[in-house]
Amino acid sequence: MVNSIDGAAQGPDGRSGTLSTPSDQRVLALLRALADVVLVGAGTARAERYGPVEPDPDYAELRKRNGQPPAAPMAVVSRRLELHPSSPLFTHATEMTGADQRTIVFTVESAPPERRSALEEVADVIVAGDHDVHMPAALEHLAARGLRRVLCEGGPQLLAHVARADLLDELCVTVTPMLTGGYATHILDGAPIEHSRWALAHLIEDDSTLITRWLADRSQAPDRTDAMS
Repeated sequence: MVNSIDGAAQGPDGRSGTLSTPSDQRVLALLRALADVVLVGAGTARAERYGPVEPDPDYAELRKRNGQPPAAPMAVVSRRLELHPSSPLFTHATEMTGADQRTIVFTVESAPPERRSALEEVADVIVAGDHDVHMPAALEHLAARGLRRVLCEGGPQLLAHVARADLLDELCVTVTPMLTGGYATHILDGAPIEHSRWALAHLIEDDSTLITRWLADRSQAPDRTDAMS
């Protein structure tokens, strides 16, 4: 996740990409290269104009050694299924992954049936809850496909949902040298989270951009098996 000095997760245009820097982009490329799947909320997919993850030649050998396809497939979380089937996110998915892996869409039983039928033509649509997507169930489905290293790219509402369920193992946050002012959204947009402690694992400065990596501190929390990053 990326934010400004004053804590905004989005630029004046409502997009997080506006805040990104070359340093942040390099970190994102590495995280995607390590991931089995990239998870994103539908609102962020629309706002940031998401397509499938493109193969990165710099990490082609790494992914080959790890037994991964050239690029990680996408998984989208959407309750209302306000996603266009003709979007490159769906139509170009198998072309980019280099494998027979369509984009995955996690939705709910109450989603509009006509939208669900349309998306089923171009994506693997998985029902994971009645009115809200049950993230542990979504992760279990991904794990059953062998997609265990999950990179959650937000947006803020999805990340807050995941964090409240205590499903984050690590959090990579970039602070870029910008101010936005106003009433911007933070990297977590949702109800307060109680008893969440994190340990700083890495702090790197590059051209006034701060790259941080945080690990969840569950030393006093009950064990659980579901996780994502």
